[in-house]
Amino acid sequence: MEKEPITPQGLEKIKIELQERISVIRPKIVNAISEARAHGDLKENAEYHAAKEEQGHNERRIQEIETTIATANIVTGDFVSVKTPAGEKNYEIIEVKYI
Repeated sequence: MEKEPITPQGLEKIKIELQERISVIRPKIVNAISEARAHGDLKENAEYHAAKEEQGHNERRIQEIETTIATANIVTGDFVSVKTPAGEKNYEIIEVKYI
C-alpha cells in the first residue's frame, strides 16, 4: 500500500471519528436494527431497511478510516512533497477549521 500524507492533527481527528463510530454509532445502529426486527415482517419494514443501510455506510466509513490510519505518513512543517506518476508536487500544509 502506498503511504498517504497526513498531518498529526488530521490523524488525531480521524482516530477520534473511528472511536465514535465503533463505540457510539455502531451500537446505536445495532439497537435500531433489533427494534425494527421486533416489529415483524422484514420485507416491508422501512425502519429495518434504513437501519441496515446506515449500518453499511458506517462499516464502510470505519474501513476507510482504518485504511487511512494504516497507510498514514505523518507530515510536519509548512510544506509536504508528494511523488505522483506525473512527477513531484509540493503542497502547503494549512490548518482547516470547521465551524
